[in-house]
Amino acid sequence: MSVTTPMTKQLQKELKIKNLHAVPRITKVVVNVGVGKHRDDKGYVEAVMKDLAAITGQKPRERRARKAVAGFKVREGNLVGYQVTLRGKRMEDFIQRFVNITLPRVRDFRGLPSTSFDGSGNVSVGMKEHMAFPEIQADKTDVMFGVEVTFVTSAKDNDEARKLFAALGFPFTTKASEVAGLPTMATSGIKKD
Repeated sequence: MSVTTPMTKQLQKELKIKNLHAVPRITKVVVNVGVGKHRDDKGYVEAVMKDLAAITGQKPRERRARKAVAGFKVREGNLVGYQVTLRGKRMEDFIQRFVNITLPRVRDFRGLPSTSFDGSGNVSVGMKEHMAFPEIQADKTDVMFGVEVTFVTSAKDNDEARKLFAALGFPFTTKASEVAGLPTMATSGIKKD
């Protein structure tokens, strides 16, 4: 996010912040995928890595288990998932695609829950199917997996973050929007099927 966009000027007035550089902004986006019990299936793992690379536009990093957990049959060093950290232009493009294309394509989407905020102004969103991303063609992929996306902000608290995400067009559920004046499905421009 550029420093001097109309959105940052609007947020500066709304939050009554004197310094433009103190206006909250998204610093990075972290996309995580777990492979779970399929960690030994090479075809599944390669398909997950290929699809995650297509979704984010960069090669995912392997995440390995730091310690063994007998209940999950995981040993130290086993592959548990993949992670991608996006910053800069790739992050901005991903956010626009996520809000304007991916969320409307999610099956039975009713808005993002207000419980997605972590208390420090960051938002985590979990999706059960990665098929909602426009880069994935259903006929060319043979695996289904969930994706967890975390939007890390420079906001000091959830209220500042709510206003930031409202300005970016994130659709929150009606309960959260009543409290903070956020856009709902009807006002965010996302058409419900």
